[in-house]
Amino acid sequence: ACVRSNSNRAAISHLHRQLYGRLYRVLLVNTDGSTVRLRYGEPKRILMMPLDSSTLPEAERKARLRRHFPSKPKAKEEETFKGIDLDTYKKYWKK
Repeated sequence: ACVRSNSNRAAISHLHRQLYGRLYRVLLVNTDGSTVRLRYGEPKRILMMPLDSSTLPEAERKARLRRHFPSKPKAKEEETFKGIDLDTYKKYWKK
């Protein structure tokens, strides 16, 4: 269970740190679409504020829920070959 702490370990996956030593510039996106640059403790590009669904109108709230949880697709009816005349396609069969 020997753990090597060198530059190759960070290149394979993300950094395994609990606390970062400096603050990083991050773009914060508010729910109305406005953006603010701020200093954040983790190296990220964009932070998005969560949308409060209780402030939305009823129609828009239901539309957002429908987009997040779509209904199950309906089963399609299978085609039958009862109405097809097979003699018209006889020339395409291999002998």
